[in-house]
Amino acid sequence: MAARLREHYAKIVVPALTKEFGYTNLMAVPKIEKISINIGLGEATQNAKLMDGAVAELTQIVGQKPLITKAKKSISQFKLREGQAIGCAVTLRGDRMFEFFDRLVNVALPRVRDFRGISTKSFDGRGNYTLGIKDQLIFPEIDYSKVEKTKGMNISITTTARTDAEGLALLRQMGMPFRQ
Repeated sequence: MAARLREHYAKIVVPALTKEFGYTNLMAVPKIEKISINIGLGEATQNAKLMDGAVAELTQIVGQKPLITKAKKSISQFKLREGQAIGCAVTLRGDRMFEFFDRLVNVALPRVRDFRGISTKSFDGRGNYTLGIKDQLIFPEIDYSKVEKTKGMNISITTTARTDAEGLALLRQMGMPFRQ
């Protein structure tokens, strides 16, 4: 079964963007290339058990095992040694990416307290969007009773859009709840 959002992209988003920006080639229409999710855990230097929890939770959220990121160099002020685990990251593509984006937009973001939409200012100039989440409990897959510490995460959505306006139009058409 293909992802629901992929069909939505093909049937609704592509014609709308073609009309809005006047694309002549179907391949010029921007699309979501990948979604990267990163949890940085500086506190993992003192407590190594936090890392296991972060990896397990990220696996539950995205359905794919994350890569453990290690420190590139030693910094004595932070009690950090080279090669020490300090975070985990995962890159989603294809159907998993569409499934995660669907859940993020329709389930997780509306569960944020006092949610009024996300900022339109987090584009990088090339149509890619990054948002930070302060709490992993907004995802329904996480069991509240098993969480020992709330962890934030960065979610980067990489698109093939050339400008921020194209990226904004693409994500808005895909259902991203931007502030008005």
